[in-house]
Amino acid sequence: MNKREAYISVDVEADGPIPGPYSMLSFGMSACGIFDGFEFRPADPTETTFYAELKPISDDYVPEALAISGLDRDQLAVEGREPGEAMSAAADWVKAVAASADASPVLVAYPLGFDWMFLYWYWTRFAQGGSPFGHSRHLDLKSMYATKAGAPITRSTKRQMPAELLSDRPHTHNALDDAIEQAELFHNLVRWAGRPRE
Repeated sequence: MNKREAYISVDVEADGPIPGPYSMLSFGMSACGIFDGFEFRPADPTETTFYAELKPISDDYVPEALAISGLDRDQLAVEGREPGEAMSAAADWVKAVAASADASPVLVAYPLGFDWMFLYWYWTRFAQGGSPFGHSRHLDLKSMYATKAGAPITRSTKRQMPAELLSDRPHTHNALDDAIEQAELFHNLVRWAGRPRE
């Protein structure tokens, strides 16, 4: 196992709350930095990216969830990538990013649970080699903030974070846009000393 870690910010858009009965419609990934155990070196999150829109895997969907992404299921059924092809290509991309830095890949998300659930399930179900992050190489930015701020998880939403931590980019619900925005939040959290304890 490499001592260095390559952090990859990931965002998912889905048409329901869980994978299997519902579909992951798109996901975006952004390479956002390297950590060697001593120093974090941020990378421009717009420079090395991956984006895919997928064919739905079931007929079921939650209209409210679908509306958030603005994606068209009928169009994706025709033009979207096959899940097996897309997830294998995404895994190869992650491995190449990590190999170029001689590092182990670590997935970064906010909040982690939703994005990781879909991605891990899709990689396990469809990709030739499974998950490029194994089953546990991931970092939850909500937990990272809560720890540094000394705040409970329920008070660790973006609305409750100091403005200087947030990206200036809009949250568009395009998975790649949001992965890049999230990468900048990660950069800011790494640099942030945290809230002073009273």
